Amino acid sequence: MATPFTTVQSWWRKTFSAPTTDEITTFYRAWRNRFLWQRLRLWLWLALICLLSFTLRDIYGLFFPFAELQQLPEVLRTQRLVINVAMLASIIICFALHKTKLGRHRPDLLFLGSSWAISLASQLFATIRGFALPDTIGWSLLFLSQAVLMPVCWILHLLTQVSVLIYYFGVNTALGLKTPIPDHPEIYNVTFILYIFWFCTICDIGVYLYDRLQRSEFFARQELESAYQKLKVAEAKYRSIFENAVEGIFQSSPNGRYITANPALARIYGYSLAQEVTANFTDIEQLYVDPNRRAEFVRLMEKYGSVSEFESQIYRQDGSIVWICEKAYAVRDEQGKLLYYEGLIEDITQRKQTEEELRVFFHAVSHDLRNPVLGTLMVLKNLLARPEENIAISRSILERMIQSSDRQLNLINSLMETHISEVQGVVLQRQTVQLLTVIEAAIADLEPLLAQNQAKLTNLVSADLPLVNADPTQLWRVFSNLIVNALKHNPPELLLTINATCQDGMIYCTVSDNGVGISQQQSDRLFDLYFRGTSIGNSVSLGLGLYLCKQIIHAHGGEIGVNSTLDAGATFWFTLPIS
Repeated sequence: MATPFTTVQSWWRKTFSAPTTDEITTFYRAWRNRFLWQRLRLWLWLALICLLSFTLRDIYGLFFPFAELQQLPEVLRTQRLVINVAMLASIIICFALHKTKLGRHRPDLLFLGSSWAISLASQLFATIRGFALPDTIGWSLLFLSQAVLMPVCWILHLLTQVSVLIYYFGVNTALGLKTPIPDHPEIYNVTFILYIFWFCTICDIGVYLYDRLQRSEFFARQELESAYQKLKVAEAKYRSIFENAVEGIFQSSPNGRYITANPALARIYGYSLAQEVTANFTDIEQLYVDPNRRAEFVRLMEKYGSVSEFESQIYRQDGSIVWICEKAYAVRDEQGKLLYYEGLIEDITQRKQTEEELRVFFHAVSHDLRNPVLGTLMVLKNLLARPEENIAISRSILERMIQSSDRQLNLINSLMETHISEVQGVVLQRQTVQLLTVIEAAIADLEPLLAQNQAKLTNLVSADLPLVNADPTQLWRVFSNLIVNALKHNPPELLLTINATCQDGMIYCTVSDNGVGISQQQSDRLFDLYFRGTSIGNSVSLGLGLYLCKQIIHAHGGEIGVNSTLDAGATFWFTLPIS
């Protein structure tokens, strides 16, 4: 339970005790020491000028005595110049110490030393001369000037005051000294004590309150600086997110102008700087390929307050067209007034292209797989429609059904292999292979097809070629696909030539024909997934053969391509590393 004594003790510690480490940080103590050191220099100059003025008075009084000083005791009239000179000397010594390392790092010691040098010099002189000196004017000037010019660390001010008063009352009482004033020889009286007490108390309270105010302001500045630094860090973090985001980030006004835009949005629109977006787009409606899209955007915003997955085609800065997807919401003030729109923009052109390729793929599947199934189904239904119990099937019908089923199986296998190669890549079973053996096996398997198309194939590959570390089955597929591709896209009586030579540590293989050739536009996309040339005719191919060839050659570490012009034949080539 708290007693009155502990309550008073707690109040005293909270109000008048020296600040603790928790209350004053190292930074504040450093600031206070620096402040005290700077103000101490100013105070020393003021004390020096003040003492010089009194010294000049005393020097003048030696030759032209002042009537106001005639009432002073003889010892004070004759010796006051010596006291002033001694104090001047102590001030000069303090000036010298002020410039030293000790004075800069311990201004509190210099404060006490300079104060005692002035206040105790006259007291020591008086004690030596055998009297007590109540220097009321000197003490008042000293304590007041210190409180006004150096209002920090009230403990230091209290120490200087208490030290002088203890010396005056203690030493003079112990030695039995009296003042040299005949009317008041005692060293103290009630009026003198009250004056000194209240004068020192008022100075110390002023210093304490100013020091406390400075400490509070310092902490407030520290917190403000800390908050400002945190704000800068947060701003830098979100600025980094804004600047480095993959999606375009924007703010647009209701009247159709971009207020802010990040670099990603500038790249989507075909600009190099985000400032170009805010400067060039005065009407966002002109951005859309469909001019009604902006009106639709605003309508959805007014109705729902936000839009999501808002897909549109836009014009880029170079005139090209891309697809974008917008996610945005309306920002309003407290009264509900619309301020601006804010959101994200993503370039979905590649996704749209993929969707289109998938649409083409599904169309190919529905067309290329559906037709053989329908043909087989029609044959089976026609057979089933016959009245006899045992139905005789001609060999030609069975052959057509088998061919149709084979085509379906080949198409399905191609789809599965393409998917596997897309997901996990082509898996190779490497071994040392002689290229001529692989080519001869492929030609032998395709003899019936070559005969059917009345094509002539010339094999110029030499048996002296270096061996390759490859998968023979996959290489067989490459040669087979290239030969079948040439037969499929050209009229009968085609001339084919296969060759292979060594070039720069690689084996350079070619499959050439004298057919209709391929345009440059087709050549650029010939090895893309599901691409089908315009000369395919009634082929049931899905456009996977050449794509798989590219995957296989790349898995072996080689390259593949085609050289061709219209009506001048085509040469498909690929390279393989030598073992």
